[in-house]
Amino acid sequence: MEKTADAVRFTAVHKSFGAVRAVAGIDLEIARGETMALLGRNGAGKSTAISLLLGLDRPDSGEVRLFGGAPQEAVRAGRVGAMLQDGRPIPRATVRELVGFVASTYPRPMPVAEALALAGIEELAGRRVDRLSGGQAQRLRFAVAVAGNPELLVLDEPTAALDVEARRAFWRSMRGYAARGNTVLFSTHYLEEADENADRILVIDHGRTVADGSGERIKQAVGGTLVSFDLAGSGSQGLRALPGVTRVEIRGDRAVLRTGDSDATVVALAAAGRIRGLQVVPASLEDAFLTLTGDHGATDDDGTAHDHGTAQTLIKEPVR
Repeated sequence: MEKTADAVRFTAVHKSFGAVRAVAGIDLEIARGETMALLGRNGAGKSTAISLLLGLDRPDSGEVRLFGGAPQEAVRAGRVGAMLQDGRPIPRATVRELVGFVASTYPRPMPVAEALALAGIEELAGRRVDRLSGGQAQRLRFAVAVAGNPELLVLDEPTAALDVEARRAFWRSMRGYAARGNTVLFSTHYLEEADENADRILVIDHGRTVADGSGERIKQAVGGTLVSFDLAGSGSQGLRALPGVTRVEIRGDRAVLRTGDSDATVVALAAAGRIRGLQVVPASLEDAFLTLTGDHGATDDDGTAHDHGTAQTLIKEPVR
């Protein structure tokens, strides 16, 4: 394989299934040691992108490279571990036996006890895998994914079956693995997990990249602050024209303004005497995600619902 600073590189990658364009021209580089979250609505192309990355499918055009070579080469060399949503463990095998078997197929595996400890399932080592709860089985999948001590770890919805406490424990384990200098790519529907655990976030919609950067950068670029207040029957006329406002949403008798200059927006509202129940809060990653992927909750000044559609401008972290 080539010597490269990138663990993952997508170059103009396209993939269609019949008339459906699952991936439509993605360009992506993930540096070694980086932790990236992959976000998108159902059907946005996340699972297809992961399949292409793992060599489970081939692009119609463009190129996917892992560590400078073909995905299949990196997988065969034991440099990639994956925790996918599908897959059933071997029945009647114990947790220790299953993790040990998987580890034995890699050239430089992690000690079984270490993989179990990292996943937080040491006490389950002797239990049969078909007698695990959903959350325990999910943690076993993580142990299996890291058993080969891979340089690149791919996690597809890794905390889907976990309760809040188990999710926190899982992310501690993941951060510990990443801290060793390994590269991690994970998809999730829990946006706060992406914000808290990823160095970088990639948002895709209709198979295209619509944002690529840190959570903070994405939130700021979409409109970093939400200003809300009670309309008190005064209507929404003129709100879109207030300084800094980029988006207006009416929720019952309350207006929510997305603004790039909250100070100017609040001053203008105060001058108009419209600060009843005023709240100013930073926009969350969920707010940014909904805007980027076609949130339909905005309204025009006359109160008519308006579909802004999918964001057309790519938000990308500035090159340092």
